[in-house]
Amino acid sequence: MKKPHTEDDIITLNLRVRRSIAGKVKQYVRLLEADNKPAYSVAEVFPEYMDKKPNIALRTYRSRESLTQKELSLKTGIPQHQISEMENCKRGIGKERARKLAQALNVSDYRLFL
Repeated sequence: MKKPHTEDDIITLNLRVRRSIAGKVKQYVRLLEADNKPAYSVAEVFPEYMDKKPNIALRTYRSRESLTQKELSLKTGIPQHQISEMENCKRGIGKERARKLAQALNVSDYRLFL
């Protein structure tokens, strides 16, 4: 038997997504809210992002900390254009940079960026 929802079960999420995928996100959320089966994995809904996990993580954590690429550059010593290239899958992040980024972005595990 399912438990009824209480106010404690409800949280508010704020998402920033590209306009081109906003419809997919809304559709996915409606399915989750309705508690319909089958559920879809993130990979099924957003297959275009599955090979870009480190790059998405970098952009996400930078946004969470409300930092611009330039501000992150100043905190890490990594040139701003290289941060841009990392976020856009044009440059690998690498172990040493991942450690610097994790420290600057308050992320406990640098391996999220690898």
